[in-house]
Amino acid sequence: MHSKRSGVWIALGIIGAWLFCFIRGVFGPHPSSRPIESVFLVIASAFLFTGLFITAHDAMHGTLDPSNRKLNNAIGTVAVLFYALFPFSKLKTEHFLHHRAPASQRDPDFHSGQPGFWHWYWNFVTHYVSFAQFAVIVLAAQIPIHGWGVSPVNVYAFWVLPSFASTLQLFYFGTYLPHREKGGYADENKARSLRFSKTISFLTCYHFSGYHLEHHRYPHVPWWGLPRTRDR
Repeated sequence: MHSKRSGVWIALGIIGAWLFCFIRGVFGPHPSSRPIESVFLVIASAFLFTGLFITAHDAMHGTLDPSNRKLNNAIGTVAVLFYALFPFSKLKTEHFLHHRAPASQRDPDFHSGQPGFWHWYWNFVTHYVSFAQFAVIVLAAQIPIHGWGVSPVNVYAFWVLPSFASTLQLFYFGTYLPHREKGGYADENKARSLRFSKTISFLTCYHFSGYHLEHHRYPHVPWWGLPRTRDR
């Protein structure tokens, strides 16, 4: 049985782990002097970037702390700002459109008539990331380089690369595979849960791959509660 504040502690753990990897990677030694650690940091950072978005996603559904909406929304706002300077309230509005009309032309996450992976991915990214937002992110990435003398390689390896990899992870495992039309849908949620083990489901997309249908049926359940929901 989870406590009422479980979501808060899990969210803070993800944010804290991401901050540690980010600071250690960007402001640490050059990757060439620590190749094994660098590979681990890139992979861990990409996974934790995804975790930032999943944390914000759960905040949109009010599951981080259902008893304290201000705290719930504050954590979601911080998580999604760290992820890619997204405005939490606008993202929440778009996400609820996705739940009201999944896999339809009213769904902002769905493809615009071209269901191929790359066309759909491009449509997905350009819908959510504005040019101004992208420009600010690019400028922000220059601050450690020109302000503190950080190597550009560190910035690209431990910031740019993991964040880009995270968009692919979120899209492929959290949108494309669960919502593509291939094989039909189980019900009006137009989503499917992939046949992954609990471990693989967690590693691919915090259970939004292996338990995506459960999420659409029970959106009030946080990501770590989805396997238990199916078991019940």
